Amino acid sequence: MLTITIAPFLVAILAPAICRFTPRACGWILALLPLGLVLYLASLAPTVWNGQTVVATTSWAPSLGLDLAFRLDGLGLLFALLITGIGVIVVFYSGGYLAGHRHLGRYYVALLMFLGSMLGVVLADNVILLFVFWELTSITSYLLIGFDHEREAARNGALQALLVTGTGGLALLAGLLMAAQITGTYQISGLLAGGDLLRDHPLYPAVLALILLGAFTKSAQFPFHFWLPNAMEAPTPASAYLHAATMVKAGVYLLARLTPALGGTDLWWWTVTLTGAVTMLAGAWLALRKTDLKQILAYSTISVLGILTLLLGIGDEAAWTAMAIYLVAHGLYKGALFLVAGAVDHEAGTRDITRLGGLRSSMPMTAIAALAAGVSMAGLPPMVGFIGKELVLEASMRQQGMITLTAAVAAAGALLFAAAGLAAVRPFFGAAGSPPKDPHEAPLTLWLGPLLLAGSGLLLGLAPGWMNAAAASAAGAIAGSPSPPVKLALFHGFNTALLLSLLTAAAGTALYLGCARLRKLAMPQWGPAGWYDAALDGVMSLAAAQTRILQNGYLRYYLLTMIAATVGLTGYAIARLTALPLGANLGDVQFHEVVLVIVILVSVAVAVRSPSSVTAVAALGVVGLGMALIFVLFGAPDLAMTQVVVDILTVVLLVLVLHSLPQVSRPTKPGPRFRDASVASSAGLLIGLLVLGTAAIEHPADSARYFIENSLPLAGGRNVVNVILADFRVLDTLGEVTVIAVAAVGVFALRRLRERPGEKS
Repeated sequence: MLTITIAPFLVAILAPAICRFTPRACGWILALLPLGLVLYLASLAPTVWNGQTVVATTSWAPSLGLDLAFRLDGLGLLFALLITGIGVIVVFYSGGYLAGHRHLGRYYVALLMFLGSMLGVVLADNVILLFVFWELTSITSYLLIGFDHEREAARNGALQALLVTGTGGLALLAGLLMAAQITGTYQISGLLAGGDLLRDHPLYPAVLALILLGAFTKSAQFPFHFWLPNAMEAPTPASAYLHAATMVKAGVYLLARLTPALGGTDLWWWTVTLTGAVTMLAGAWLALRKTDLKQILAYSTISVLGILTLLLGIGDEAAWTAMAIYLVAHGLYKGALFLVAGAVDHEAGTRDITRLGGLRSSMPMTAIAALAAGVSMAGLPPMVGFIGKELVLEASMRQQGMITLTAAVAAAGALLFAAAGLAAVRPFFGAAGSPPKDPHEAPLTLWLGPLLLAGSGLLLGLAPGWMNAAAASAAGAIAGSPSPPVKLALFHGFNTALLLSLLTAAAGTALYLGCARLRKLAMPQWGPAGWYDAALDGVMSLAAAQTRILQNGYLRYYLLTMIAATVGLTGYAIARLTALPLGANLGDVQFHEVVLVIVILVSVAVAVRSPSSVTAVAALGVVGLGMALIFVLFGAPDLAMTQVVVDILTVVLLVLVLHSLPQVSRPTKPGPRFRDASVASSAGLLIGLLVLGTAAIEHPADSARYFIENSLPLAGGRNVVNVILADFRVLDTLGEVTVIAVAAVGVFALRRLRERPGEKS
């Protein structure tokens, strides 16, 4: 399990070199990776479909009780096969679609990393591991959406997707951690077993709200649906993969996976079902108002995501089976239609359906793929989409007293029928259009993929029995218990579901014929997208305001702010203590120590009061040397030597710098001087209290003996000093290394700056 999850990341590292040496064949070569993963997962299918679960665990952070735990059951296998199977087609399609692109290697890096991230999401059996892969899908999708980063629309779409899904991801993390604390385990399988404990806990509503927020933002549920159409700025094969077949279904997967733990309550039913219903209708309606092929497909995808969410909200065996089949059907037909849209744009130069028509003669293979996928999207036989549509209708009709729910599903079916006509029929079988380019059949790479996906939808429609075991296994995983056998068929006889299906087809035909009039209807201009823009503008305004205050360019105010904040926060923490232990024995103070302290205090006073900056620096040097003497007196010669070197260098450098700078006037008004003195005195008092409190702590009698005895057995090192720095004080050393690394990056960046013509470095 760990190998198949990491493999895409390893191959992604090699992708640029492969594209550089074999640019024409790199898509076919890289497609071997997901093909191999498909074959491996298919070999596990009989085991999983027979009710067994494949588990693999590798130690991750034993001290924290965390493992790299993976689990493959019917639900995970269904999603994994979709991810890798459609991934094969998208990878080789991308090689033809982006042939000759100078950043093709970079594109494949992001695409393959996304593939691995999605596999991690559906296979992870640890909440922390799930979250890591969840966020990796957001990051890699950001890179893919903004691939053409020179266009502002691509940058804005990528940022919007990242902000919306990233915010939901933070909520998801909080919800998962709360659920783990309640159930006492970070294993997802253990969390599912503690479902009763979760549902009965007082924090259940909060946990549910946080997890639903993460799932709804990822799967573009209303009111978070607006980011998905804007994400269509990604290259078309990336859109087909991310926003039709895989990434947007991650939220659906999460809801399905956590159904045994969170489902079965009224709060779950009403929240998930109603959100899915609203999303279903809103997405389908908005799809008919668009003329861009990718926009039509994007909004219809939102509608289908709503249908899948609605089915999980209903939460019975029929709904779970319908979800599994409709998930497969949508992945096949929508992936095909997105790739068709890419081929049309590639060869005709536009995706605007008002300028497209009659392409069946010039692009016959693409037209066949589009027609087959469109029939499946419309829910017509003999495609698998017809089976999925009938199952959805049957699941909605099983809800007693919820005729409105069935009517909403039927209305969405009619709208999606019309959208299928716009996306798959009109460009190829409508009246001849006037595209910018003279269209001709796309290369093999561009029409083979959609034809394979559409053909798979036809094959599964004619032989639906092949999905029986997969559907039953997935439904059983969602239920948390074995599911009864599923018997799928293309024709179940004349029943209510078939009648409703015929009615949706008739209504969809009418909507298709009248879609031009629908686009003229007024739509509200203020909605979730406007809320997002207003929120983003508010954040930017707040950032600008705080920048003007906190980053005003005056070092004095920077220091004042940092010191005052430190004093305030630390002082508040100390004030909350019932008693601060203070350790001080004035009877042990020696005369020479008192003299040394007086010298230091006098030097501080001279530094503060001196009108000359050079004199003030020299006085501070005396303070530093006095501190070095204190180190010597108290048995820390190493610190004393460091202090002396640093002090001398600091004084010399400051004198040289101040000698070259103009004279800086000091504040003469009593207000600023009193403010500075107050902040400085508060900081000094705080440090004094902390030192006294530290002195009161009882330390081991012989720390040196501890380090000497444990250096070799605990850290494996014979050099005790090195072991202390690298192991026992590892965080301190890490901080120092980080500072050096940041400075090195800054120096490297400055060195990379090129000189302008006529300018000297």
